[in-house]
Amino acid sequence: MNIDQVLQPMNRAYDSIQGVDDKYLVNNKLIVNHKQKNFLEELKKGLSECERFYMSVAFINFSGLQLLLDTFKELEENGVQGKILTSTYLNFTEPKALERIQEFTNLDLKIFVATKELGFHTKAYIFENKDEYKIIIGSSNITQRALKSNIEWNVRIISKKDDVFAKEVLEEYIGLWKRTQYVDKEFIEAYEKMLKELKKIDKNNQVILEGYEIIRPNEMQQKAVESIERLRNSGENKALVIAATGTGKTYMSAFDVMQYNPQKMLFLVHREEILKEAQKTFKKLVKNKYVTTGILTGSQKELEAHYLFATIQSMRNRLGDFDPEEFEYIVLDEAHHVASESYKQVLNYFKPKFLLGMTATPERCDGADIFEVFDYNVALEVRLHEALSSELVIPFHYFGITDIEGIDLSEVKLENTSELSRRLKVNERVDFIAQKMNFYGYDGEKRKAIGFCASRDHAEYMAMEFNRRGIHSICLTGDHTPSVRQKGIEQLQSDEEELEVIFTVDIFNEGIDIPSINLVLMLRPTASPVVFIQQLGRGLRKHEDKSFLTVLDFIGNHQKTFLIALALNGSRYYDKDSLKVAVATQFGDIPGCTHIQMDRIAQKTILDQLNTENFNTMKYLKEEYAAFKEMNSGRIPYLMMDYIRYEGAPDPLKFVNKEKSYLGFIGKIEKDEKILDLLNEEDFLKVLKELSNKLPLKRPHEFALIKYMLNHEMMNIKQASHEVNKYINHIGDTSIEHALSCVSQAYYDSQETRSYMKCFEYTGSELIKTQAFIHLIQQPRYRVYIEDILNYGLIRYEKEFGDTHYGLPFFKCYEQYKMIDAAILSNYTKIHSSFRGQGLLTNENEYFLFADIHKEEDIKESINYKDRLLDCKRFQYQTPNSTSQTSKVGLNIIKHQERGINLHIFIRKYKEIDGVVQPFIYLGKGNLVEYEGEKPITIILALEHEVPISLYTEITEQV
Repeated sequence: MNIDQVLQPMNRAYDSIQGVDDKYLVNNKLIVNHKQKNFLEELKKGLSECERFYMSVAFINFSGLQLLLDTFKELEENGVQGKILTSTYLNFTEPKALERIQEFTNLDLKIFVATKELGFHTKAYIFENKDEYKIIIGSSNITQRALKSNIEWNVRIISKKDDVFAKEVLEEYIGLWKRTQYVDKEFIEAYEKMLKELKKIDKNNQVILEGYEIIRPNEMQQKAVESIERLRNSGENKALVIAATGTGKTYMSAFDVMQYNPQKMLFLVHREEILKEAQKTFKKLVKNKYVTTGILTGSQKELEAHYLFATIQSMRNRLGDFDPEEFEYIVLDEAHHVASESYKQVLNYFKPKFLLGMTATPERCDGADIFEVFDYNVALEVRLHEALSSELVIPFHYFGITDIEGIDLSEVKLENTSELSRRLKVNERVDFIAQKMNFYGYDGEKRKAIGFCASRDHAEYMAMEFNRRGIHSICLTGDHTPSVRQKGIEQLQSDEEELEVIFTVDIFNEGIDIPSINLVLMLRPTASPVVFIQQLGRGLRKHEDKSFLTVLDFIGNHQKTFLIALALNGSRYYDKDSLKVAVATQFGDIPGCTHIQMDRIAQKTILDQLNTENFNTMKYLKEEYAAFKEMNSGRIPYLMMDYIRYEGAPDPLKFVNKEKSYLGFIGKIEKDEKILDLLNEEDFLKVLKELSNKLPLKRPHEFALIKYMLNHEMMNIKQASHEVNKYINHIGDTSIEHALSCVSQAYYDSQETRSYMKCFEYTGSELIKTQAFIHLIQQPRYRVYIEDILNYGLIRYEKEFGDTHYGLPFFKCYEQYKMIDAAILSNYTKIHSSFRGQGLLTNENEYFLFADIHKEEDIKESINYKDRLLDCKRFQYQTPNSTSQTSKVGLNIIKHQERGINLHIFIRKYKEIDGVVQPFIYLGKGNLVEYEGEKPITIILALEHEVPISLYTEITEQV
């Protein structure tokens, strides 16, 4: 049935109801883009439910169309017809998108050719169902930003088929359809040719007013500069910034150098090709005509420059030409190379007033501790999800594709690469991979792909088979010479060369920068989240020829498929359960335009594994530890700081919780005599357990004080305030004094004082070390592990909380807390362990409401409280069942606003997961809007902070 036939009965109906109000319009809805709920999901839902559909959109580009390809394919297979009308308005619609739409047999495509006099700006989506039309009219075109992240308003109306409104919309649509032309091959070729000519004209006519460009720091750069300045103000002379490739670290260093304003500055790099770009960046920002810049390489020696840019090798050869204090400020790019002899020699020679290190990969430091080199002063860490959220890297479109049936990896160990390769080298699989590459496409004129394989043998096989199929490919591995690898990279990047795919094993995991890569192929099972993120990162650098990266992951039936979920899920509140929700909701929490989509079989495979996997059994922990040890070049990761280096590394606190300390876990796993001997020292073990029990930190106060005391005899309140302010802005004396008391175990119960060694005495004015603690830290074999826990705790705290002062109580919204944390963070001055076991705890005017959302099936009715999130703005809570409206507690809750009492809300989805007690999530404060009942009182609280939709989904969704 064509659209004219559809309109015939409506025309007759229209004659009889002209002038009548549209009283049948129902289910009106405003659709906007935010996390997990966006226009793309509404559009896909409408398409999946309709009998036929009609679209009229001004712009269609491939970044948006790619997100709908699977949906269109399903509609084609189900025989659902659709009409799509677009335009050439502003020349924004892409020929590649038109060409791809044409390949679907169920879609009719027409185009409105815009003129100077007449533009085309419609955005309408019409879904026809049996008795009604679902009509969406608004602002969203088919682009990745319009579908996922832009500020867009779209109104959905469900209208009866005989309504005036539906008739008018369809009548307008058919009018446009009749006055436009079908898209054919000739049109696409002509349109594409015109766009290329326009591009040439634009390039030739570009006018750049050099020297007057206003460059402002992005979010990452601003945070880093502020953090570096805070560290300097606290007396520190070194800092490390960890940020993903492409996030603007060189600009960030230039902004800080401008702020510091040194007489002389040295910028050290590992590779010569970086130097001139770095110099160019500084020249853009440094407008002082008296400041000169220069380069030191094998061929250029501009030694007198104020700001000198040098390769590490050239500087190493010319150290005698410089005074050790010549440079006030030194920037060390690619700081993960600090372990090499050349870097050590240069850094040991110079004595700058400030040293800044920058790296995207702190894990690449050849066994040395990069954090130790910079005194554990991490000014900022920006990993993948933060970089995506701040748009420092390009978004990616990830498609998890179930591998062909003939590939059985269920019994293969992932480290057995030879067997993996044997099973993956199947011609049918090669055809399948090539087919999916063609189906999903890529952004840009030329395909520029990296394929990650299981072994060299597998990579060579893939290159050979792709070449047989006419896809120009090569294999590059660590066995090839640098010159051969460089030549291959240049060929891939060149639009004139035919090379389209490089198959490799490991050489592109890190360090190699090919900004123009627009397609990543994951062709082997994911054995490590760390490696997965490194490989994904190869294509995320911004480049003028692409707006997104396509990632195709071929997911088999191996036993560790769920590791993909670990890699893709940036933040997880409930660990296992959050992973299940993330997989079930297609990772809706991913920032910006990034899109993650798994087919139903892959989704089910991962969910089934997550349901059966117990992440807290010793068997699983051993496997996870062993995999990480392998990532650590087979070396035993003796320190918790080893895990900080790697994005996607396992959380060492899982190991800590199993054996009360990380070293205890290592001793049990490795049977290492040296470690077992250390653990036999009772006082040392007590200190390890006490410090480990405080992880993860919810405030840095105590660890900052203890770290200072490792090197000092005593500490007063002024010194204590100075140390804490290195991590937090302007903490008051009350909290400092409370932290000093906590360090001296003032609020421990009798069991805790028996379990832990007393390390400090607090006199009320000074903190002093005990003799037992002095004896312990004087021995390097003990001290290194105590320092490790302190450094790990403080760096992890900075990563998760930043330097913000969260007030008193010291709570950050949507972070995890145990009940006892409420005592510590509200400066409770009695035994802290008394904060447990109840749903309501108090500290003077601070009331802490703790609630379990999903109760166990066999819970007693007397404690089966009806606590729940009503929506993102309201929370229902029931007081302990002994609370009446006339009791002191009841009255304080009912009249909390007039009595100045704060109600703090903490919730958790489940009390336990896999036998481990779960922490609570802090939702902020709530204000009572209504109440009823007695013993318990049921109260409705309006939340001061609206719960993010991603968290709301995670808490309420049951998978």
